[in-house]
Amino acid sequence: MNDNQDALLQVRDLRVEFPGRQGRVRAVRGVGFDVHPGESLAIVGESGSGKSVTARSVLRLVRDPGRITSGSIRYRGREVLDMSGAELARLRGGEIGMVFQDPLSSLNPVMTIGEQVAEAVRAHGHDRRRARSRAAELLELVGVPDPARRLADYPHQFSGGMRQRVMIAIALAGDPSLIIADEPTTALDVTVQAQILEVFARLNQELGTAIAVITHNLGLVARLCDRALVMYAGQIVEEAPVAVLHDAPRHPYAWSLLKSMPRLTGGANRLQAIPGRPPDLRRPPGGCAFAPRCAFAEDRCHTEAPPLTERDHGHRAACWVTADGLRLTVTDRSQAGGAPAASEPSPRPDEPGADVLVLRDVHKSYAVRGRGIGRRAKGEVRAVRGVSLRLGAGETLGLVGESGCGKSTLTRILLGLEKPDAGSVLVRDHDLTSTDRRGLAGLRRQVQLVLQDPYASLNPRHTVGRLVAEPLRVHGLAGPGQAERRVAELLELVGLDPAMTARLPRDFSGGQRQRIALARALAVSPSVLVLDEPVSALDVSLQAQIVNLLLDLKDRLGIAYLLVAHDIAVVRHMSDRIAVMYLGQIMEEGPAGEVCARPLHPYTAALLSAVPEPDPAVERRRSRVALSGEVPSPLSPPSGCPFHTRCAVRAAREICRTERPVAREVAPGRWSACHFSEETA
Repeated sequence: MNDNQDALLQVRDLRVEFPGRQGRVRAVRGVGFDVHPGESLAIVGESGSGKSVTARSVLRLVRDPGRITSGSIRYRGREVLDMSGAELARLRGGEIGMVFQDPLSSLNPVMTIGEQVAEAVRAHGHDRRRARSRAAELLELVGVPDPARRLADYPHQFSGGMRQRVMIAIALAGDPSLIIADEPTTALDVTVQAQILEVFARLNQELGTAIAVITHNLGLVARLCDRALVMYAGQIVEEAPVAVLHDAPRHPYAWSLLKSMPRLTGGANRLQAIPGRPPDLRRPPGGCAFAPRCAFAEDRCHTEAPPLTERDHGHRAACWVTADGLRLTVTDRSQAGGAPAASEPSPRPDEPGADVLVLRDVHKSYAVRGRGIGRRAKGEVRAVRGVSLRLGAGETLGLVGESGCGKSTLTRILLGLEKPDAGSVLVRDHDLTSTDRRGLAGLRRQVQLVLQDPYASLNPRHTVGRLVAEPLRVHGLAGPGQAERRVAELLELVGLDPAMTARLPRDFSGGQRQRIALARALAVSPSVLVLDEPVSALDVSLQAQIVNLLLDLKDRLGIAYLLVAHDIAVVRHMSDRIAVMYLGQIMEEGPAGEVCARPLHPYTAALLSAVPEPDPAVERRRSRVALSGEVPSPLSPPSGCPFHTRCAVRAAREICRTERPVAREVAPGRWSACHFSEETA
């Protein structure tokens, strides 16, 4: 790479290592790139690719025992690796701001928001009075409503999206020229993600702040960034403008990442998952690090590492086979350029079975009590308000909605962990709400749960064999010899080697641990699996593997899924039907393809428009539905339609403000709780 005197940040031949008992982990291996003033750059790759370590190295924030062993990091021509402690303090926040992934763990829970933002302002030379007024200005800049009043609030009083805005405000306290954001939208609702991206885009376009985003979300890259670096095994394997990277990737790893992404505009075919696992960086391979997982690898790929070379202007790649002329294409634009056609059939089982799970007019409320002696009730949170749903054998129902809409409460009710105040929950025609304790244990066998974080759901002290066999023992379904055989069958069913039964969960990757959790849930032969964000904690490549596995298991076992997720692209890809929930109510329900192509409810339209597509050309053509504000408190929901306070389409109509709409069938199989659904049907 040639030196560029106009670059804001220049990184050259950066190498970072972490010593350990079993050898040094070479986390970053010769990385070099530039960031220019006013640019938006993405650094993408799987977990362990070295992208976060690279970002932390820029500010010399690599945690012990890690250390930068060689290379150069120059900011505005000054060598960061040679800076004193005082110079680093001025660089951090004053020149380069940092936004971390989890805002709740980054904010002090016992300090007000105003104190924390003002503290960052004072660190850059302002007095206490000016710091507080500047804190309000920064909160207003990042879109926090009524900032002067909210200075007195604590972090727990802010939503996840608002806490992330506070982190961005703190990063802006020193008026930096560059902001590094490490996975800034992970675990946020799709609508909140869109709002955070708008904040970054405004900072980039209006203030000229350069943005460097570390992410594995290629939709975020397409919406926000100009240029992308793709990292694998501690190295940059491709660098290109985002549109060029999508249309004509020159490294099979970048091509594979794009192929493994579910899309709103796609169908229900299996995703193209990346086989295998990343290499062990204690013993990096001698050739191309991606060669063992690459469908195009040649003999020399396994023995000789390809250099990162210029292919076109601004486009570099480290690959032998594309250097020899291989062309890689990701999608056919004639099929992927827009929403599915109106006549597209929604994917359904060949022979839908009888209903295995039915919810009828389910209600659930919680009393909110004050502090002190007596703790008198202050109000009531109506978490679930008259929900009715059905799920047929071999069918997948996707349940989507923002945090606080009632999805988790509804899930706990149908698992028998909460008792509804009214309504019924039928599992195989047996009412869960009126069953005695012994009968409840039998019904719980029929509905099993797979959680978001597989490591947290598995006892780290138990072997895989014991973990998978435990449900068999609890329900008395197998003796010792039978249990061993059944465990081996289950592990093989989910694509794991039965010889792994003696290992502990820590010995497995995230994708493998989710397979173990699936095997455990399937042990009692349930009729329904409740999948609570089953892939949100996984990299895009592992996500594709688990999505494909779930689709295969459904076809093979005829099991039904209730898929609860924020990622609407994943829900669209896996589901036969989608139900959209808001403030405890179902706002829309229908076949997945039809709901995503022609939403009947303004809330559904807003959710879909907030989902970024990995294709920059599609992103540029899409229209946006503005969704202002946050979900109202369920303690005091709006009168009339619960969505009318955020609805940009029909908020001015009197009936929306005064009369609550009832879900009704607007078209065959399409249900909507909107007074004016016929206008879009």
